[in-house]
Formats: sequence, C-alpha cells, structure tokens
Amino acid sequence: MAAATDTPLVNDIRSASRAMVRELGFMASTLAGTPYSASAVHALLEIDTHGQVTAAQLAEYLGLDKSSVSRMLAKLIANGELQEEPCADDARAKQLLLTAQGQRTVAGIHAYGQTQVRSALAQLNPSLQQSVAQGLMAYAQALQAHRLGSAAGQDSAATLATSSIQIHSGYRPGVIGRVTEMHAVFYARHWGFGAFFESKVASGLAEFSGRLGEPCNQIWTAVHNERIVGSVAIDGQDLGNNQAHLRWFILDDGCRGGGVGRQLLTQALAFCDQRGFASTELWTFQGLDAARKLYESLGFALVHEETGQQWGSAVVEQQFSRRRHGA
Repeated sequence: MAAATDTPLVNDIRSASRAMVRELGFMASTLAGTPYSASAVHALLEIDTHGQVTAAQLAEYLGLDKSSVSRMLAKLIANGELQEEPCADDARAKQLLLTAQGQRTVAGIHAYGQTQVRSALAQLNPSLQQSVAQGLMAYAQALQAHRLGSAAGQDSAATLATSSIQIHSGYRPGVIGRVTEMHAVFYARHWGFGAFFESKVASGLAEFSGRLGEPCNQIWTAVHNERIVGSVAIDGQDLGNNQAHLRWFILDDGCRGGGVGRQLLTQALAFCDQRGFASTELWTFQGLDAARKLYESLGFALVHEETGQQWGSAVVEQQFSRRRHGA
C-alpha cells in the first residue's frame, strides 16, 4: 500500500530518479567506462575538482563512512590512480592527489559523461534543456540540504544554486513572457491571484519594453543557463517629478535565499543614483515579508498603506520610498 504522503508529484520524481540511475549505468558494478565502482569514480572526480583532499574531506564530500572510503582509496592508490603526500601544515595527515594516470582516467570519465549528456539533450528542444538543467540542480541541492539537515546545509545549497547565475541589463528575447510567467505562478500559488493580475503584468511589461530605448529606463534579468530566473526594472518616466519607479522584482523559486535578489536590486538602485533620481518608489502589499526586509536593508521605508484592489484581490497595498542621499 502506498504511504499516505505519496502524491503523483513524489511518485513521478521517484520513478524518474530510478530511470536515471539505470540509464546512467549506476546499476552496473563499474561506471563510466572504467573498471571502478560508482563511489570510486566520484572520488576521482572530487579529487580532480578540489586539486587535493584528505581522506576525511573526501568522506564528507561523498557522504560515505570513513572505513568505506579508506578501502576504496587503497585500491585506487594500488592501481596507480592516486598518490599521497604529507600535508604542509600537519605531517601526520596525507593529501590525496591524482597521478598522471589518474588524470588520464578522469579525462576519460569526463568525456564519457559529456557524451551521455549531449546525446540525451539532443532529444530535447532548447527550452526543455534549460528546464532540465535548472530542475536537476535545484533538486540535487535540496537533497543535499536535507542530508545535512541544518541551516548550514541550506545556505550551502542556496550558494550552489546561485553560483552560476549572471545578471544582465537590457532587453532579452522572451523577457516579457518569462517575467510574466514567474509573477503569475508565484502569486497564484501564494495569494490566489488570477487572470486579471497576469494580464496586468503582461500588458505593463509590453508597454514598458517599448520604452527601453529611453536612457532613464532599464531592466535587469538574472540568467541561469540562458533561462531567465529573476528580474527587476526601473521606469524613470511613469511617475514624473524626477522619481524612479522600481517594478517587476521577482525571483524564480529555485534561486531565492542566495543573494540574487540583492544583486538585482543593488544594480537597479545604482542606476537610479547614477541617473540622479530624487527618489525611488515601489508598490507592493502587506505579507511579502522577505521582500520587505530586503527593501528596508537597501534604504527603503514604508511611507503609505491602504486597502486596495489594483492586483485583482483585496490586499493592504504598501508604498515604499528610498530617497537619494542629499536629495
């Protein structure tokens, strides 16, 4: 009988995970065209990544007990893949390094894996390729955070999740649809907003995109593997009175908590200061506590709130303002 907590989503992920284990060859006694087990192959890859590690560090990276790692390392050393050297700061400890043979073995492992991935991605369209990359990374990091079971583990996962994200300024193909999608999905899930809200975001973004040629307007996007995962815009025209309007600040679920939001806002506010706006204004609503904390840390203050329905549902609307120093 299925557990009470089983859901179609959980079952789909478990089924896909089993299929990946089989298709990637983890059911076999050896992996990646080598005579070594999966744990030994991963050990070689980790040593290659870090340059040199101790046995204790390797056990932590792999999530294996020290005795299993010790036996595995003894075999790799005996086979000429690894060598040991005394640690510079502790002669009793040993550093593990790849030998020349080990470097050739790792190069073969990388070539084998790259061929596997390229062959699989060739079966998917570009959009699905990006979704796979983002989803797999987020899921792997969530599994790691669960295993570590601590705030440190969650921080580590968030750091990994955002380490390859880049911030770009200006229009990018697909920005209107993607930023609208992120808004629609997040606010429908957490606040019950519907078609009215989504259409308002889409129409506003479309109108604003036509004004990006004006030097007082700009949009920034956070991009991971060519997929937009965050955005913020500064509209320097719609408020008048030398005020900037901060709009469409949103992050994909997979990259919250890793500093990407702060990077986006920092670049947007630097633009406001460079353009000489007297103040930067933003409108949001009560309940978005994480965003409010970030706004206030960057100099915004709540200046007005009242109940309204401009987002399609009754909420306590809030206006935050940040004045330029000396203004």
